[in-house]
Amino acid sequence: MNKTLVASTVALLMPLLACATTEVEPEKSELRLSREQQAAKTEVWEPVPEVLSFDEAGVPSDAITLIGDDLSNWRSVKAGEAKWTLQDGVLTVKPGTGDIKTNAEFCDVQLHVEWRAPQPEAGMKGQQRNNSGIFLQQRYEIQVLDSYQNKTYPNGQAASVYKQSIPLVNAMKAPGEWQTYDIIYRAPKFNGENLASPGYVTVIHNGVVVQNHTEIQGTTEWIGAPKYKSHGCAPLQLQDHGNLVSFKNMWVRPL
Repeated sequence: MNKTLVASTVALLMPLLACATTEVEPEKSELRLSREQQAAKTEVWEPVPEVLSFDEAGVPSDAITLIGDDLSNWRSVKAGEAKWTLQDGVLTVKPGTGDIKTNAEFCDVQLHVEWRAPQPEAGMKGQQRNNSGIFLQQRYEIQVLDSYQNKTYPNGQAASVYKQSIPLVNAMKAPGEWQTYDIIYRAPKFNGENLASPGYVTVIHNGVVVQNHTEIQGTTEWIGAPKYKSHGCAPLQLQDHGNLVSFKNMWVRPL
């Protein structure tokens, strides 16, 4: 065979042989790694999550306790000091004194609260059966109501997003027993005066999910349609509806 022709052929094949070798090599390399080494390639070691501790009441160490030995975390919505009754760590509505709100302002939060409706008086029913409410950012109400064997409009019963979203189930315990709400709230976002994304809320009532990443349609109005108006972080608010509803072990974690 012509030596010149052989040399030309080899020269043409060399780049192809080089490509083939390059493509196969990584696979051979992977085969040489142990299973532990292959697994380690997808391990992420930083950042390391903060380690929390818990007190006797189960409050995590990074939480802000809202009900303590005094009412210093609260003030009246009307103005001035909060005038509700606080005894042995239990905060109870003092009818006629008005709603109270936290001094601190919040956006996205995890909120834990325990509440209790007293035994109803004779003839008490519907929305009058020991009513209160928890307002996220002073605008979006998670209803507090004795909904144990108490018929009312379902989008206004306990654990509803008031007048907007019916809870998935009625998880109420009997009046006089302590109820628990664990609320995960993502605040709405605004671009100037325009809504960029709505708020969302998950509510766990007595250990049962009753609102599952529910979209908040706007302010929870008693009369009229919900609406959004641009705002920033804002206090949490508890409602004085004229009933002796009590709260305890209330804490919040900004998210």
